[in-house]
Amino acid sequence: MHVADVADRVARGELTAEAACARSLEAIAAKDGALHAFLHVARDEALAAARAVDDRRRRGEPLGPLAGVPVAIKDAICTEGLPTTAASKILRGYVPPYDATAVARLRAADAIVVGKTNLDEFAMGSSTENSAYGVTRNPWDPSRTPGGSSGGSAVAVAAGMAPCALGSDTGGSIRQPASLTGTVGLKPTYGRVSRYGLIAFASSLDQIGPFASDVRGAARVLSVLAGRDPRDATSLDAAVPDLEAACGREVRGLRVGVPDEYFAEGLAPEVGESVRAALRALEERGCVLRPVRLPHTSYAVATYYVLATAEASSNLARYDGVRYGLRVDPRLDLRAMIGATRDAGFGAEVKRRILLGTFVLSSGYYDAYYLKAQKVRTLLRRDFDDVFREVDVVCSPVSPTPAFKFGEKLADPIAMYLSDVYTLPASLAGLPAMSVPCAPTRAGLPVGLHVVARPLEEATMLSVAAACEAAFPCASPL
Repeated sequence: MHVADVADRVARGELTAEAACARSLEAIAAKDGALHAFLHVARDEALAAARAVDDRRRRGEPLGPLAGVPVAIKDAICTEGLPTTAASKILRGYVPPYDATAVARLRAADAIVVGKTNLDEFAMGSSTENSAYGVTRNPWDPSRTPGGSSGGSAVAVAAGMAPCALGSDTGGSIRQPASLTGTVGLKPTYGRVSRYGLIAFASSLDQIGPFASDVRGAARVLSVLAGRDPRDATSLDAAVPDLEAACGREVRGLRVGVPDEYFAEGLAPEVGESVRAALRALEERGCVLRPVRLPHTSYAVATYYVLATAEASSNLARYDGVRYGLRVDPRLDLRAMIGATRDAGFGAEVKRRILLGTFVLSSGYYDAYYLKAQKVRTLLRRDFDDVFREVDVVCSPVSPTPAFKFGEKLADPIAMYLSDVYTLPASLAGLPAMSVPCAPTRAGLPVGLHVVARPLEEATMLSVAAACEAAFPCASPL
């Protein structure tokens, strides 16, 4: 069931929030043993919150736009009273004393938090294989990954365990797993949604956004999340349009840019076929397709892995075994204790990125790597600025391949990093971008169309995504 269906039925009294919550919890109990999307299920807390929503409805009090809607939260987003581990041993057992702003806004809209979902440790990965607590499996084919880093949130929605979920996207961590699991995943404009309470990976890139079973649901959730937050200095004081209404907007005459660079070597032919079919469907609905150039695209992966790792090496320095989280052998002197805690608490991929980030920031290498990467980031943003003078959105593949097998790329970090080759440029430019399902491969694996818009033009992006969705009826893996 979709987000709006649940909320509207609860508001009308046709469905109780408790029944909607119980249905979600039953699906988790039935399916999650095989898929492992959840790290923590908040059964008692969820049912109590649902009953409170029902009590308010019976008293005639107004309900929020997400009344009774079960929502899963990526375990890198803080939740008061519920464990938040970032899928890392170093935060095992940590329970935050506060909600992230995004979570607080969901609760204020009467959504019901049903649990915390698995991810690549500290959101560093593209397959959810880097979790310290086990892999998450793709419901379309359990031998394949769901993508990452927000793989657990994507699977929770794809498998019908919740109609929506929160993820975070630094370089593609919402959009790529959405594509690989056949869900809708949306990264807002940088600053559109508060980062307060999101465990930081790369602060100039991180954004919280929704997964949903349909475009309208993603729009409704984003409408709740969006808006200025005084606790996040990077959040934008910008008006939030009627995003849900945009999903029914006419797309005739909209100019759709198709970048040559995104259909080059490395794109699986079956993914290219599916995306081109989606572009033809948009053209049939009156969109005007235009070839465009984004000439600095080939530098995006290298640029991202300099900037993101540099910021990660700074952000993760706070995990030292002194204030919270894991502490290894407190009998050691301080320096030895910190070293032992980090060695035991961080996984291999996190260590790799800390080391790389520390290197590019070090004396003698800062100008050669970090400063140069910042300049290339500017060039990437200018590429989009130039293109958006000619078109309204840019459409492309989300991922170069459909869902890949477990272990297929784990031993080759570069191959794994290239999974985000099409999503990274929009992240570096701070643009809104989303994945919407289009035609599956001949083997039945999901494929996503990537829709990118100008800053704060989520409404235009959603209207194009909804037009694509109308052309390709959604399917369920289970």
